[in-house]
Amino acid sequence: MTAEAARNIKELMIDGTEIDKAVEAGAREAIRIHKLAGLPLVVWRNGRVEKVPPDFFDHLLEGDLAKQS
Repeated sequence: MTAEAARNIKELMIDGTEIDKAVEAGAREAIRIHKLAGLPLVVWRNGRVEKVPPDFFDHLLEGDLAKQS
């Protein structure tokens, strides 16, 4: 890895904005896929593993669903 690449990675890690956007996009995609398949999402909530219906997360997809219409 070049010094410039390392510096760019360090800047991304310090700022965090692009990382946050990527994690949010990945979460939305996982919710969308589970919704299409009719499968629950497995989450850690209240100190234990729970299966949650994908419809529970519809509010996170509102903008994405409007784009598909």
